[in-house]
Amino acid sequence: MIKVGVLGARGRMGALVARTVRAAGDLELVADVDLGDAMDPLKAADVVVDFTSPAAVMDNLRWCVSQGRNVVVGTSGFDAARLAQVGDLLAAAESATRPAILVVPNFSVGAVLMMKFAEQAAGFFESAEIIELHHAGKVDAPSGTAARTAAMISAARSAARVGPSPDATTTQAPGARGTVVDGIHVHSVRLAGLVAHQEVLFGGSGETLTIRHDSLDRASFMPGVLRAIRGIASLSPGLTVGLDSLLGL
Repeated sequence: MIKVGVLGARGRMGALVARTVRAAGDLELVADVDLGDAMDPLKAADVVVDFTSPAAVMDNLRWCVSQGRNVVVGTSGFDAARLAQVGDLLAAAESATRPAILVVPNFSVGAVLMMKFAEQAAGFFESAEIIELHHAGKVDAPSGTAARTAAMISAARSAARVGPSPDATTTQAPGARGTVVDGIHVHSVRLAGLVAHQEVLFGGSGETLTIRHDSLDRASFMPGVLRAIRGIASLSPGLTVGLDSLLGL
C-alpha cells in the first residue's frame, strides 16, 4: 500500500487527485493539505502530490526535501530557471535522504505523446510555432506544457541543424507574435469553456503539419497521476521531468 499526501487538496485538481487516490485499491490517502494547514501530516506519506500554485510550490518542495519525501509535482510554472532551483535544492540535501522529485508538465498520456511526436517532427520542418489554449482561470502563461514542448522542439531542431524559423515581421503590436521560448514562438489563449488544449504547427516547402491534443475533462489527467504515484519509487533520487520514462518513451 502506497501512502499518499496531497498538497492543494481543496483546489480543483488537488481535490480530484484526492478522490482518485481514495478510489485506488493499492493507495492510501494519509494527508490532504491546503493553504494555511500544518504540513506535519505529510510526514506519513511515501509520496506527496503537489497541485498548488507557482507562488507556493517552491516552499512546499523545500519542506518535502527536508523531510526526504518523494514528490510528484503537477503545479505549473517550471521553466529552466525554476528547474535549476529544484536541482540546487536537491544537491544541497543529504545524499542518504535525497528524495525523487518528478515534475510533470502534463499528466495526460495523449499530451505526452503529442510532445514526443512534436519532438520527432521538429527536425524536418523549417518553421515551428505553438498555440496553447486553456480555461480562463489559469494563472500562468505560457503553460508548462507549451514551455516543455518548445524546449523539446528547440533541442531537436538544434540536433538536426535546423536554423531559426523564417519570419519577415518588422512591425508588430506588442504581443502580436506571442512570446518566444527557446527560440520557438508560443501563443497563449485563455477562454471560458476550455480545459487544456495545444497545437504544434510545423511548416515546410508546400506543406504543413499540425499536431493537436485536447483534454476535455480533468479526468484525463488521472491515469498519468496514478502512474507517477506508483512509479516514482523506481526513479533515481533527484529531479526527473515528464512522464516519458514511466511510459517507456
